[in-house]
Amino acid sequence: MDKLMFFVFDIRFLESNTHKKKICQAQLKKARPIPRQINPPIYWRKTKIMNIFKNLHAFVWQSMTANNCNTYLIDGPTRVLIDPGHSRLFDHVVGGLKQLGLAIKDIDVLICTHAHPDHIEAVQLFKDIPTRFTLHEEEWQWAVTIGKQMSAAFGIDMDAIIPDFFLREGNLSLDGLEMDIFHTPGHSPGSITLYWPSQKALFTGDLVFKEGLGRTDLPGGDGSKLKDSIKRLTDLEVEWLLSGHGEIVSGSEKVRKNFAEIEQFHFAYV
Repeated sequence: MDKLMFFVFDIRFLESNTHKKKICQAQLKKARPIPRQINPPIYWRKTKIMNIFKNLHAFVWQSMTANNCNTYLIDGPTRVLIDPGHSRLFDHVVGGLKQLGLAIKDIDVLICTHAHPDHIEAVQLFKDIPTRFTLHEEEWQWAVTIGKQMSAAFGIDMDAIIPDFFLREGNLSLDGLEMDIFHTPGHSPGSITLYWPSQKALFTGDLVFKEGLGRTDLPGGDGSKLKDSIKRLTDLEVEWLLSGHGEIVSGSEKVRKNFAEIEQFHFAYV
């Protein structure tokens, strides 16, 4: 049952390319065997870290069979981890942090763009360390009411991940890190987008992707609100579109084109 439900949150990234599947299968055959376990880990490639600029790193999820989100690290005076993802797949983030000389105890603040399991579950792994956790207050209210059954299906104990503070529309200041919070409902009621003006970086969660947008058929989804939320962001100066899944879009012209094509080709179907 867990395996079947695991794919509910996959947006659009199951590969149909049979050539890539054959390559993946060949790589799996060459993988070093592991001892048999009740819940054996999934094989994935070595964590891909994108050093976007000096203090921003992306842990891009690349598996073609297992759904998980991209995770982002802002490595400043306050270390911020955005969207830690699934607990059972969090080793890829741990591996990425290790490559940077860090561990989860070095993370000061966890920010979740929304409370779907593929973004929030691994927050549980921080419960015994002083890392602060935050998300939008409306998203939290959804998560502990309508969304609670969804979380329970993945074994998420919401009592273990109570936020230390809530995000609201407006400025977020963390020891010199200045970001703007946009409440961008549609994929979920309390979804947020983070904008880092000094770096022109936009963290969109599952609102918008490269050549796509977030699904609205899960509890709390709303197509009209999703489109309104996307339109709010189109006038921002963005050099880096950092989404919750898929590839990163870099360059202001490519970002503008991505927004324009989403509105032109996708809005009619939401």
